[in-house]
Amino acid sequence: MNRQRLVILGATGSVGVNTLDVIARHPERFEVVALAANARVELLFEQCRCFKPRFAALADPTAAAELHARIAAAGLRTQVLAGADALAEVATAPDVDAVMAAIVGAAGLPATLAAARAGKRVLLANKEALVMAGRLFLDAVRNHGARLLPIDSEHNAIMQSLPADFAGDLERSGVRRILLTASGGPFLRTPLERFARVTPDEACAHPNWVMGRKISVDSATMMNKGLEIIEACVLFNARPSQVEVVIHPQSVIHSMVEYVDGSVLAQLGNPDMRTPIAHALGYPERIQSGVRSLNFFEIGALNFEAPDPLRFPCLRLAQSALQAGESGPVALNAANEVAVESFLRGGLSFDRIPDVIEEVLTRIPATGLADLAQVLELDREARALARRLASALPLPAKA
Repeated sequence: MNRQRLVILGATGSVGVNTLDVIARHPERFEVVALAANARVELLFEQCRCFKPRFAALADPTAAAELHARIAAAGLRTQVLAGADALAEVATAPDVDAVMAAIVGAAGLPATLAAARAGKRVLLANKEALVMAGRLFLDAVRNHGARLLPIDSEHNAIMQSLPADFAGDLERSGVRRILLTASGGPFLRTPLERFARVTPDEACAHPNWVMGRKISVDSATMMNKGLEIIEACVLFNARPSQVEVVIHPQSVIHSMVEYVDGSVLAQLGNPDMRTPIAHALGYPERIQSGVRSLNFFEIGALNFEAPDPLRFPCLRLAQSALQAGESGPVALNAANEVAVESFLRGGLSFDRIPDVIEEVLTRIPATGLADLAQVLELDREARALARRLASALPLPAKA
């Protein structure tokens, strides 16, 4: 069996670490060609020691210099590359078969798009690539013979619940709607008046999933689900009216597809990112992931409810962004990244995150975007506006 040659963008994040865990279980199937990250030198060095990739790429040149020194001292043959262009360089290398795109936020977009244009098999955990540049990204996939496999547990579940020959037409496939499940995060029952005093550690304490801090805050505000609505519309050629969010606190059902005959197909499993990662790595085969079997007798019951629009205004903001043309999702994502970053460093209260996003959406004009340069310029403009707005708001109240 020829081993699949992989590049992992975002190797030191939660998706990257889980990807390497799955890969380590199948040394006969996978070869790690390159590992890429931003600046976590210690973990990336340990990963290089374990998987011995040909390349390690770090966006931060200072961190890259430190990694180079450590690799040289250890006698490893891994070549260290530095800078944002290095990420695209390893993602498009001729002998690479597949790219795990797991860099969080807009920073991962250029390299992920480059991988699609190079005709790679793209395992997409970076939802911002579709939120910011959905049309450009899908055009690249189609025009260059790439293959796109979603890693988000929800979109991976939808893919598994659609017909195997699904070709982008929900009506022709007999689909009535897509049901995106959401845990509701850590504040599903928290009194709304407490939101102004929520701390970053509280917001990052997800009840079911182990994730990075930014995406954990997105889960707490349910902006993650707003971004996933946009992503589902792009991936599955769905209208916003065909995608509905269902709160399911147990996170056992990862998403569902309802058909016109009344059937509902769902993908179930323990809340562990190794399941969708293994599905995409092995596709169309199934491979061991290390995830324990689902015990229905332990679960006992599954609960569902509609999201409260007052508790989760970010869902409404995502819907508004969808109506604003291609510029809307870009502005939404940029404003959210800035607001969450400000909250995590103590400069913005949790309850003001949606306020910053809504004001940015109000001020950024709705327009189409012709190319990546326009996407990135609008992203910069929206971020600058969001920073000004966040800095003008009152500091968080004491807990």
